[in-house]
Amino acid sequence: MQRMFGNQLHELWTLMKKPIKIGTRGSKLALWQAKWVRSAIIRSHPGMEDKDVELVIIKTKGDKILDVPLAKVGGKGLFVKEIEESLLEGRTDIAVHSMKDMPSEIPDGLCIGAIPERENPRDVLISKNGLPFSELRPGACIGTSSLRRSAQLLHVRPDIVILPLRGNLDTRLKKLETENLDATILAAAGVRRMNLEDRIAEYLDENIMLPAVGQGALCIETRENDPDITPLISPLDHHETRIVVTGERAFLNRLEGGCQVPIAAHGKLEGETFTLRGLVADVEGKTIVRETISGPETESESIGIRLAERLLGMGAKEILDGLMSNA
Repeated sequence: MQRMFGNQLHELWTLMKKPIKIGTRGSKLALWQAKWVRSAIIRSHPGMEDKDVELVIIKTKGDKILDVPLAKVGGKGLFVKEIEESLLEGRTDIAVHSMKDMPSEIPDGLCIGAIPERENPRDVLISKNGLPFSELRPGACIGTSSLRRSAQLLHVRPDIVILPLRGNLDTRLKKLETENLDATILAAAGVRRMNLEDRIAEYLDENIMLPAVGQGALCIETRENDPDITPLISPLDHHETRIVVTGERAFLNRLEGGCQVPIAAHGKLEGETFTLRGLVADVEGKTIVRETISGPETESESIGIRLAERLLGMGAKEILDGLMSNA
């Protein structure tokens, strides 16, 4: 049955003489992710070939502005807006993003069509000399433009100096060697996907560095109710990952957070129980409000909302109001 369905899809696209177009950014990591999705589609539908799925590289605002921290130029959405526009205009059929780059709200007419199984969601420390975080020299310089990362680092080590560091993964690793930096923080998923695990000095414990919402997961975005594309990508959706990411994103959405706010959350599914841990911090890392709640996996979205509301009642509202007033 699967083979028959795959052949029917292949015949449909062949008759239309129109390859499926995947919109993606042009960095090495983004291309790796898009190529992975292309291969997964082809594997899921026997009869399809590489020529049936085409990558379309789209330069986003976030790719063009590299000398300003994301929080100062718009935050979340900087890496997806132009790609989403190509979907809405019919220039592409599928968009592949890093889930952590996705704003909490999706434009009308689009949807998250599939969320493949998540990679390691944690953050990693990469240092010049391979030292772990606790052994970095007093006053060590760590490169990151993420308010989430810098706030949590400063909370644990107020002595460190945060220096802005933008660019794709390769660029940041090169700057670690050429600029006055002792270390940088990166998402484990990207480092692992680029086969650079030998550069990792330490996987940071969640008590030090809680991950970004959706970190390590891919987002396959499509037009809503697309009769051709929806069945094509549905086999790529990973049920457990969708449950967890849905809860994390509900938490972010309730807090109305983006890159301008140090917000972190990580959900876990154990059996039929969903556990979500979240935090909100001020930019300097002096105040962090954190909490963990659990409940049935079927309620992951409402658990995310409840956790956000609990943090708001614990002081997160004052932190967020202060950050917004200074934005």
